[in-house]
Amino acid sequence: MKSKVVLWSAVADVLCIVIFVAIGRKNHDEGEAASGIFRVAAPFVIAAVVGWLATQAWKKPLELRTGVIIWITTIMLGMVLRRFVFDDGTATAFIIVATVFLCAFLNGWRELARKRLISR
Repeated sequence: MKSKVVLWSAVADVLCIVIFVAIGRKNHDEGEAASGIFRVAAPFVIAAVVGWLATQAWKKPLELRTGVIIWITTIMLGMVLRRFVFDDGTATAFIIVATVFLCAFLNGWRELARKRLISR
């Protein structure tokens, strides 16, 4: 059971990032090609992996603390990677939208999962 929770937690985090990027690319008419989505998502996925390692998320993937640290790491390191490694923009509006969206999604699915597991 625990290994399934860990696997689905990792998948959910990556999906949150990919959904954020796909929505942004669609809203800015940048296309919906998988290659473009994955190129834009890459710095944030890499940062989320660092967040997973930093929190040892596999031990308690649904905890609020885990989600908050992964979210902060994903935003901060993701923006740094995006700017300096992937040579992409980090406009203030993009940072704000990414911060709010990923906070809601990376922590929101965890809250829903905890409530579902508690109600069992």
